[in-house]
Amino acid sequence: MTTLDTAPVAAPVASATRAARAWRTLRSSRTALVGLAIVAVHVLIALLAPLLTSYDPVAGDASHALLGPSWEHWAGTDQYGRDVLARVLYGGRYALGVSVAATVLTVALGTVVGCAAALRGGWFDDVLGRVLDAVLSVPSILALLVIVTALGTGPAVIVLAIAVVYVPQVVRVVRGAALAVAPADYVTAARARGERTWSILRREILPNITDVVCVEFAMRASWVVLLISSLSFLGFGADPPTPDWGLMVAENRTAITVVPMASLAPIIALATLVIGLNLAADGLSKAWGVDRIREGS
Repeated sequence: MTTLDTAPVAAPVASATRAARAWRTLRSSRTALVGLAIVAVHVLIALLAPLLTSYDPVAGDASHALLGPSWEHWAGTDQYGRDVLARVLYGGRYALGVSVAATVLTVALGTVVGCAAALRGGWFDDVLGRVLDAVLSVPSILALLVIVTALGTGPAVIVLAIAVVYVPQVVRVVRGAALAVAPADYVTAARARGERTWSILRREILPNITDVVCVEFAMRASWVVLLISSLSFLGFGADPPTPDWGLMVAENRTAITVVPMASLAPIIALATLVIGLNLAADGLSKAWGVDRIREGS
């Protein structure tokens, strides 16, 4: 009875200890902290956008088109007379919202499938590997354009398209990490007890590859942000007049010599967000000792 009474308490204690150790390691990585701080600033600006500017990001005024920076319009206006700074601030909402949704779906699906492949092995792993090879042979941007052209534009379609493109890459990375955990004694003991596959994944595999999943999430998010902006720049992402960084560059590139800030401001915003995500991913990888190349091999 003593063993049965204390067993449920052991898992939360172990999880708390693991979380505390991960936080101490994270705090020792200045690179990760700087990257997370930059991302946090972007999130805060996106949330506080209505308080930081009084201009409507989609309302145009032809009499104020193509104005340079001034006290009234700090970053000037675009060819439709819309305030550039307001569109940049609100553009973070679209970029972060769609990117987070796409990354969460991608990493969640990839983690479950990758863990299942490592745990089941056999024919399931072999067939899955061939399917992944086929999907990965198609360039990401080409696959995205095909999906968006067939299903139409919109945030939901973009999220689904990115998941289809990037899930195979996440599966490979997570599968490599899970293969190192699957032969462990506690996994073997769980199998001997007759636990279901999902229970083993949730209680034995996932807690021991959390660091790999977190690093993959941060790195994948930076690629997703760039991919979404690229789609908008090509005309397959956000629909005008949605404030979106990629769309802003596409709309104002022809007037870059007249109002350069209309194109440079969204580029700077996009670049700093991607740099922050990359710094966070690199810092987390080094702090937790995660080798993404080795895990995905």
